Amino acid sequence: MSLEMIWLGIGFLGQGLFFGRWVVQWIASEKKAESQVPVSFWYMSLIGGLITLAYAIYRVDPVFIAGQSIGSIVYVRNLMLISRASQANRPINPSS
Repeated sequence: MSLEMIWLGIGFLGQGLFFGRWVVQWIASEKKAESQVPVSFWYMSLIGGLITLAYAIYRVDPVFIAGQSIGSIVYVRNLMLISRASQANRPINPSS
């Protein structure tokens, strides 16, 4: 298997994860009968985006590199906001 074929597989893996996040979002929304964006959507966005970014860097595609770089910042920020909100909602246990 050539290096080119390996990178092509990596590119398809990234795009598959990136597409799969929409399936996850759709299923979550259908279960609640309202629009939902589960945390797994953001993790899949980040992982798929980073894999696709690696492929874009290998291909030296500046448009793809810029798009995936900016997107990754948004995904990380959303995960930070979700983490902060869950920590704020956690009950405080007094130490004994």
